[in-house]
Amino acid sequence: MEYKDLIYEEKDKAAFITLNRPAKLNALSMTLSDEIVAAVKHVQDSKRLKYLVFRGAGGNFCVGDDITEMIRWGDANGIMRRVRYYQSMANAIEELDKITIAAVDGYAVGGGLEITMAVDFVIATERSIWGMPEVDVGITPGWGGTTRMARLIGRRRAKEINILGALHPGKTAVQWNLWNRLVPNDQLDNEVEKLLEVLKAKNQQAMRQLKFIINKGVECDLYTAQGFEALSGALSGAVNGMWKVKDADQGKGVMGFGSKDELWQTRRGLSKNFWVD
Repeated sequence: MEYKDLIYEEKDKAAFITLNRPAKLNALSMTLSDEIVAAVKHVQDSKRLKYLVFRGAGGNFCVGDDITEMIRWGDANGIMRRVRYYQSMANAIEELDKITIAAVDGYAVGGGLEITMAVDFVIATERSIWGMPEVDVGITPGWGGTTRMARLIGRRRAKEINILGALHPGKTAVQWNLWNRLVPNDQLDNEVEKLLEVLKAKNQQAMRQLKFIINKGVECDLYTAQGFEALSGALSGAVNGMWKVKDADQGKGVMGFGSKDELWQTRRGLSKNFWVD
């Protein structure tokens, strides 16, 4: 599709989404947000693309929602619908079966910071600045500024960031485990390319599984998370060739359903009316 407020590019197996409203510091207009949703959906549907990089044009990543447009969101129900739309956007980014990277330069505040919390890796320049200043506009974050942040850096730090509304240097984001790495101001693109080179050398299925079990495991209790780990270990064995389990039927049940063969007839014959009062 044609985009107005973002630039979409593909290189090898990587997609690049560049937020392109530099005069507005890449503030998330409603149009830009809709275009991000469409671009992410395109990446999600692709079996060829393995990586997605977010970046901003003009020396800044993103300053969050375009406050001047908020009056267009409507009444309280309209605002809630818009917030849930943004939540779905962030969730879609987080749930991608691709490895995602945010390349941050300049400001990453509000919704811009929320994008960085939904991706897998964040590389930022030494001059980068971040924070959640919504409190001083009289609003609260809607799609990760309290929820994902508290999970990443703890509730006490999340309260500090949101209630005080200060803007912090990029080095603090790295120290607090919010971002991964800082690089010299002129080395951002180069560092992204080096990370992509490392990722492309990996077992891609293993990376997909690791992303899935880490994202899901952090949201549940230890034993449930260990269940994900165990199943992932078995799946790794299967996709690496060790898939034949002696007391599994290796697809015969599924194939037998179509032909209603003897195996299917026996199983259903024994089960269909068993303990039925």
